[in-house]
Amino acid sequence: MNILEKANDIINNRTEEKERMYGPFSSGMERAAKIASSCTGKNITAKDMYMCMVALKLSRESYNHKEDNLLDAIAYLAALNNHEDGK
Repeated sequence: MNILEKANDIINNRTEEKERMYGPFSSGMERAAKIASSCTGKNITAKDMYMCMVALKLSRESYNHKEDNLLDAIAYLAALNNHEDGK
């Protein structure tokens, strides 16, 4: 399975167990944005959260190549696309 297929599996074929454990992915990012906004006193959106997670993964990749860094960055971008499309 290539990296794009793996990312698709993570984002679009999430198991029910993961959703029960962590809640819907998009809702989790919206909740994280509210928490971050409260902590910083700034208006942070769910989109901002997705972009920050991509930035974090690319930062980690800049230190040491690991496929997992790239896989997660792609998955966050795909999840952002779903979020923006209202999926």
